[in-house]
Amino acid sequence: MTTTLNIGARVPQTEAEGPGLRYAVWTQGCPLRCVGCCNPHLLADRENQRVAVAALAEDILNTPDIEGLTFVGGEPFMQAPAAAVLAKRVREGGLSVMVFSGFTLDAIRRREDWAPFLAQIDLLVDGPYVQALHQTNRRWIGSSNQRIRFLTERYRHLKGQWDDGPNTIELRLRGEQMSINGFPHLDIEALARQSLRREEP
Repeated sequence: MTTTLNIGARVPQTEAEGPGLRYAVWTQGCPLRCVGCCNPHLLADRENQRVAVAALAEDILNTPDIEGLTFVGGEPFMQAPAAAVLAKRVREGGLSVMVFSGFTLDAIRRREDWAPFLAQIDLLVDGPYVQALHQTNRRWIGSSNQRIRFLTERYRHLKGQWDDGPNTIELRLRGEQMSINGFPHLDIEALARQSLRREEP
């Protein structure tokens, strides 16, 4: 369906999912099953939150101070037709589009049906997460095999510098629910849960 996206989560304003302040959308479902994936709850191909592309585009374009939209997963290319429509609408509104994909750029280019989505992407981080190659010294990169692809001129002036520095995370607490975005250390979720338990009366 090109009129809806099946998403696992969204964060209207984040600095942990690409350059600048961004609106992040996590898609539901991924066939790659990378060992050590930081979003294992998004791997299953199941219905989660079905959101109309038009409504999501309106929400994104009305979010103040952001410079772009980031697709995270799950695997965004598994919903390429709907993602292409959303990406086109937000780019027409002046925002940039970044995508994290477990597929390599070569594999993406071999799929003709993915071409419309690829055409709307300014920045692509491609390649599967490989736990043995885990690294923390490049922002927004999980393992050293992954590459940053500048597919348009929008961020090319930042090439070689924009991903310098350690990986970052953001923690959000809403009542008893905690969410983490960015690429957390393997132990961060367990440590956070222990801290929350200590705070309980």
